[in-house]
Amino acid sequence: MNILITRHDKIGDFCTTLPMIKVLKKQTNHKIFVLVSKVNYDFAKNFDFIDEVVLYEDKPLKLAKKLKKLNIDTSISAFIDTKLSFALFLSGIKTRIAPATKIAQIFFNKKVKQRRSEVKMSEYEYNLELLKAFDKNLDLTYTPPILELKQNREYIVVFHPGFGGSSDGNLKLEDYLNLAKSIKDKTKVVFTFGPDDKTSEAFVKNNSDYEIKNNFKSIWDFTLYLSKVKLFISTSTGPMHLASLSNTPTLSFFGDSKFASFKRWKPESSEEVQNNFLVSENYDKILFKEIIKRLKEIV
Repeated sequence: MNILITRHDKIGDFCTTLPMIKVLKKQTNHKIFVLVSKVNYDFAKNFDFIDEVVLYEDKPLKLAKKLKKLNIDTSISAFIDTKLSFALFLSGIKTRIAPATKIAQIFFNKKVKQRRSEVKMSEYEYNLELLKAFDKNLDLTYTPPILELKQNREYIVVFHPGFGGSSDGNLKLEDYLNLAKSIKDKTKVVFTFGPDDKTSEAFVKNNSDYEIKNNFKSIWDFTLYLSKVKLFISTSTGPMHLASLSNTPTLSFFGDSKFASFKRWKPESSEEVQNNFLVSENYDKILFKEIIKRLKEIV
């Protein structure tokens, strides 16, 4: 059977589907296709539990034509919009599974009521739940990590202050530097930035002499680097999820609303390596002292 998993948005969002895909592949002999956005296209090709990667097309007719050639039996969509939903319908996929959300749900014949806004579980756990609509006999137990890499960790703490516009809770840049200063005598400190974080990068460069490492060839190359470090510190953004794939310890900052909290967007790693903090826009010194205390305990 050919199964198509779709998640055609950002890096972190795609990472939340990986537990579902891995669980499905591990327990079945089905051929697994994934439909992803351009940013995740090459990245998705590196996972051994994904058989084929399909690039999302913004034009429903063009995408439907592409999908029809793949002879997909069932599609499972972790996130839907009208264009994707219409394309899946036009492609003739017999069983189309998706959360019962938005008007786009009319194009699916198996809809799962989840009410994700209630945040009864995390995003990746909601995605795992979609498998029940495919096969109720599947064991949905997910055991981290996604990437089982056998390698020694280097004594490096990586700070990633940027967020690419996708996070509601973060520390001030000055406080990232204060965190780094608190441990610089105990470990090597490295800062990384995304392509949309030029302003943050310039601030750190102008106000410190910490190493800035941005010479990664690809998202996969960055992921492999993060798999070797002692700790990754960031807001809730794509790189946090990349670090979690190999169970790298994380110290992460989340918005203090229900939707933006770690209850919804926690990493895909083991609970014991996660250090999650809710950060309001006007967080106080008490919270920052708690973060420094936890950082020093880890290091």
